[in-house]
Amino acid sequence: MRYSRFNPFFIKKEHSYVPQYGRFTHPQPPPFAAPRNLTTGIVSGKDDRLLVIVGPCSVHDPKAAMQYAELLLKEVKKHTKELLIVMRVYFEKPRTTVGWKGLINDPEIDGSFKINDGLRLGRRVLSDIANLGLASASEFLDPITPQYLADLVAYGAIGARTTESQIHRELASGLSMPVGFKNGTDGSIQVAVDACLSARSSHWFPSVTKEGAVAIFETSGNPDAHVILRGGSRTGPNYASEFVTDAEARLQKAGINTRIVIDCSHGNSSKDHRRQSVVAADIAEQVSRGTKIIGGVMIESHLVEGRQDWKG
Repeated sequence: MRYSRFNPFFIKKEHSYVPQYGRFTHPQPPPFAAPRNLTTGIVSGKDDRLLVIVGPCSVHDPKAAMQYAELLLKEVKKHTKELLIVMRVYFEKPRTTVGWKGLINDPEIDGSFKINDGLRLGRRVLSDIANLGLASASEFLDPITPQYLADLVAYGAIGARTTESQIHRELASGLSMPVGFKNGTDGSIQVAVDACLSARSSHWFPSVTKEGAVAIFETSGNPDAHVILRGGSRTGPNYASEFVTDAEARLQKAGINTRIVIDCSHGNSSKDHRRQSVVAADIAEQVSRGTKIIGGVMIESHLVEGRQDWKG
């Protein structure tokens, strides 16, 4: 059994973003240039603030996501001088084996896999968040999905399971926002550095156009590809200063001058959300001592703590 995917052009037309540049502080076209310029400024080191990517592990309830966004917006306004706060809006979940793959893959969380509805719903959530005046960050997993969503994303991430994937490195090379590559699931930083080198280069590969047609793309490379430290099965947590220094040395050797982002969750918190504050405190201490290579943090949070397992 198979179904046709909706055309990206029409889904974009249904849920477009109306620029309100004053909310993002930079009155610049094209429509989503302002928040992207802000995230780029921090990753490149031109803006010395810290990037804070915070929000749900994944969006499963659009209403709850919007409620969270409205609460987060209040914090954004309080801390603008020191922080650029971007909401974590993840729709795709990579799985070690099987499990719920996210709102796009199965929006009703019942095994019905109404992917067209998921694409439409994901686009609507991003559009609504943007029109609040809040920038979004998202992980890119399916190489076709960005044609539906990427123009509303200010920061992109490639997960630990896909950092070594050539397809995802090629994808990142053509995205028009900073893209962070997480270290490998074992904790290897070098694979993320290698991914950055690849993504900063030009690539040719097949993909789909905004009209949904298969085409050959040439990319110019992404100068804002950078490393995300997230801990690993072999290394354990890797947010401490010795790991940060190691990452900085590897980046310098590779000729990469972007700052790094540290994930307070996943391997760095030993998968215990309550330890994220411990990780954040250590990072804050490093920054207070003058560490410049740290450009931001990732934090998972939601309206109510806890998690629920889904069994297919």
